[in-house]
Amino acid sequence: MTGISTHVLDTSLGHPAEGVPVELALHTEGGWQVLGTSATDSDGRAEDLPAVEAGSVVRLLFDTAAYFARTSEEPPFFPEVTIVLTVAPAQHHYHVPLLLNPFGYSVYRGS
Repeated sequence: MTGISTHVLDTSLGHPAEGVPVELALHTEGGWQVLGTSATDSDGRAEDLPAVEAGSVVRLLFDTAAYFARTSEEPPFFPEVTIVLTVAPAQHHYHVPLLLNPFGYSVYRGS
């Protein structure tokens, strides 16, 4: 099994993005099956998502509209961010940081 965690940083404010809802789903023949949900803590981290099997295709869905409704007067250009990744057999953990602002985002494979 492979653990997945994430860290969301609000680059427009220069600090962690607290309270971003995150959903982890597994790709199946019938579509996406939600495995678990979480929200980022005061440090912008969600580390309590369930582990997944190696070889799986999974999706992290970030509800950025909910976050920006609390932190910005303007609605975000991207109301959600979806990241789809394949879990390699040899990986025991993936950390997927999201750099976020109201008009853009960037994501990368962290350590």
